[in-house]
Amino acid sequence: MRHFLRDAAVDDFGTAARQATASGATSRRRGGVRRRGRPTRCGGFVAGPWRRSGVGIAWLVAAASAVGAEGPLDADPPPSDLSELIPPSGEPPQRAVERNVVKLLVTKRAPDLFRPWTKAAPAASSGSGVVLVDGRILTNAHVAMHASQIFVQLRQGGDQLPAKVTALAPGIDLALVELLDGAQLGVPGLPLADALPETKTRVSAYGYPTGGDDLSVTDGIVSRIEFAGYYYGAAGVRIQIDAALNPGNSGGPAVQDGKVAGLVFSKIEEADNIGYLIPAEEIRRFLADVADGAFDGTPMLFDEVQSAENAALRSYLGAPDDVTGVVVTRPYRDADDYPLRRWDLITHIGDRPIDNQGYVDVRPGLRLRYHYYVPLAARDGEAPLTILRRGERLQVRVPTRAEAERLVPMLKDRYPEYFIFGPLAFTAATQEHVAALGPRGLSALAAFDSPLLERMGEPPGEPGEQLVVVASRTFPHPITKGYENRALAVVQAVNGAKVRNLRHLAELLRDARDEYLEFDLGGRGESFVFRTREFAAATEHVLADEGIRYRSSDALRDLWPNE
Repeated sequence: MRHFLRDAAVDDFGTAARQATASGATSRRRGGVRRRGRPTRCGGFVAGPWRRSGVGIAWLVAAASAVGAEGPLDADPPPSDLSELIPPSGEPPQRAVERNVVKLLVTKRAPDLFRPWTKAAPAASSGSGVVLVDGRILTNAHVAMHASQIFVQLRQGGDQLPAKVTALAPGIDLALVELLDGAQLGVPGLPLADALPETKTRVSAYGYPTGGDDLSVTDGIVSRIEFAGYYYGAAGVRIQIDAALNPGNSGGPAVQDGKVAGLVFSKIEEADNIGYLIPAEEIRRFLADVADGAFDGTPMLFDEVQSAENAALRSYLGAPDDVTGVVVTRPYRDADDYPLRRWDLITHIGDRPIDNQGYVDVRPGLRLRYHYYVPLAARDGEAPLTILRRGERLQVRVPTRAEAERLVPMLKDRYPEYFIFGPLAFTAATQEHVAALGPRGLSALAAFDSPLLERMGEPPGEPGEQLVVVASRTFPHPITKGYENRALAVVQAVNGAKVRNLRHLAELLRDARDEYLEFDLGGRGESFVFRTREFAAATEHVLADEGIRYRSSDALRDLWPNE
């Protein structure tokens, strides 16, 4: 997302990506990329958007975008007597918590980005979860994402109970798991905290990290609360604690006064005891969102802004000394009907004043980025802002979205769409495709002046536009003799017809009647020419030779109803 200060911790183009790493599900297959001094997400990667400034590609472990959280609430004071927390049964409070923390044993089948007709090999992993008062199990999305099989194991009893994922929000890293056939775990569940914890207060993190089989409990201090980046372009309130966290702690609760203050989701590998929690108010928003069976996301703004501290800049804007805010450097949309303009000074979100660094006061001792209040102030898809434009104060309503429109979107928890025609497999490009190439692959794209790099950060030029690429290297077949064998070549046109999206390309090839098919592959390098009949006839040979069951993903099979 782009609605951030240039020096902010939440920078759509990569700054916040380096701040958090999933403490992760324990896995037999190590994922992610570890860089000295930078956090990495255990168990997988998350791609981010193209950095518009410069010529590099900012592929992210965690892409930041502004979302909000629940409104400010005053923290409840801790009980003066611990006996107040002991249930009527006489069970100590820690034992009551322990009964509600579960281990999740997960078998995952991640996408195979360069062989989209199949999935990656099964990978076994484990993580933690907490039973809520309604009986559902809360965990991290990165623990449950792409799960083909999940078992839930209580500390007591030890039976592995089959379960399923019922809700998933990869960006904010939350998921719900329920037992199959409506079965119940027989534990009371833990309530969510009513407020953000105070800094310098103690929490206890529960989970099943690597290093042993039994439940682990570690204590830590709340050292920081901030609005920062999560994953896949999302952001929100994040709690930093100094408890010892390890892979496998992900999805476990951090408890304060018998309530879930947050859910463990990440840590910084190269630092000593810096871990992060998703606070209860972000969890509440997620639960409310998925109550209808679908996750819609949180209203956000996507305008690029900068601080308003410089004296010359303030004079240029005509800003009085007592007016503070942030300056719009690039509106999300360059259109006459869009309410923000370059050099607008945003002074308020709703009735909350914004300071020159982009912060708002939430409660005594707590300041957060003004994006915190966007979903709280938004109504009917618009956020009310007060701006100063050429010295005039205006009230405007800015459209909000759950995520920015990208020509090259993030795949998240989905599997890629594809179709096979002749000796070529085609798919729609995603951020994950680019990230999976690694530095050498990115250099190759740059050498070919690939449109995939040039247009990474752009919105679609028209509704439904996709950047269609050759998903994998060409399949072995005599008609490909002499052609280059490169993946992710962008298919811009076929026989002069511009390709709008994956379905459109499939229709162009299916309905082709010319003697030849000419593929215009964007950037430098050669293009393909095939005889139309030979190209179509090669499809059956390729499917049989490669052992591919379906020539296309589900969404495109209606194009070939007789196959």
